[in-house]
Amino acid sequence: MTKKVFTAADIEALLKSGKSAADIPADAVLTPSAKDALRDGLGPVRAGNARAVTNASAEPILPDYEFTWTPGKDPKTPAEIEAFFRSPAIEVLKQRMVDIGKRMWDREYTDGNGGNLTLRVGDNLVLCTPTLVSKGFMTTEQMCLVDLDGKQLAGKFKRTSECMTHLAIMKKQPKAKACCHAHPPHGTAFAVAGVQPPTCMIPEAEVFLGQIGIAEYRTPGTPANAEVVGNAAIEHMAVLMANHGVITWGKDIEDAYWKMENVESYCKTVWVASQLNGGRLLTITGGQAKELIALRKTLGMDDKRSTWTECQLCDNSDFQPGTVCQIGDSKPAASGKASLDPEAEKLVQALTDQIIASMK
Repeated sequence: MTKKVFTAADIEALLKSGKSAADIPADAVLTPSAKDALRDGLGPVRAGNARAVTNASAEPILPDYEFTWTPGKDPKTPAEIEAFFRSPAIEVLKQRMVDIGKRMWDREYTDGNGGNLTLRVGDNLVLCTPTLVSKGFMTTEQMCLVDLDGKQLAGKFKRTSECMTHLAIMKKQPKAKACCHAHPPHGTAFAVAGVQPPTCMIPEAEVFLGQIGIAEYRTPGTPANAEVVGNAAIEHMAVLMANHGVITWGKDIEDAYWKMENVESYCKTVWVASQLNGGRLLTITGGQAKELIALRKTLGMDDKRSTWTECQLCDNSDFQPGTVCQIGDSKPAASGKASLDPEAEKLVQALTDQIIASMK
């Protein structure tokens, strides 16, 4: 028997009808938004029980949305694939993608039918959003299932053509289990300007994003675009696609979406800061940057900069010449001029004297 999946709308309807959490079947599947609705309406609850009992001695846990599957156990026949696609566990993931699409649209990260989401659910299985549908108004029935080559396996709505770029990332970077693509105004502005965001300015960006990559423009949805973006994503969890938008990846769809928020917030902050103080931006020190990269490692995130020198970590000369690199905890030099070679100075002075003498 198929288990009932409760969404936030279902919970709201149940509560409005005068019922309580006790009326939810014990084996019901609750989407994340449904759990939030229950918490807001009744406090901590479990399906089939009025209230959950808190175990004060239990070890505190961290939220974890990562989907795991058994390698080598992908469904094969059309009937098996359809059953998998309609299973309660996958319905929960579809609803999460719908919810995130709404969050993207509410924050004006997408316009029209722009943006898309993908989530890997098997060795060769990926959930993806449909084409020509606003991300703010998707439904679970519109979600699609494709293989890693882009062949649609389930879902009556056509998958987005841009999923090929997501799939290229997943093929090239095994840790990428979910991707989020959008057109947030400030992040996209950096992409249109062809400007790679600077580093060593905000600790949260260093920890959760690392260095933001940039990929050359290729026509969206084409193999060429998938190639350049996929290559950039091997070492960057966030990539600006020149003249197009932003794509981020993570261990789950929530993680990938958070990084989209991180990119947009960071690019907006850097842009605003660039208008202040004559455009001079402060940086943390190279030593402090190394500490943040070490923290990334403890969170399971690799960073290609782990072997870089302190000055390499905070080299923003391409972004803005006035943004200096601080080594250790030393203060930046008062002048950007390098020390002059005394012998060279003597030669220059001798040539100058000869030119002046000839002019007289």
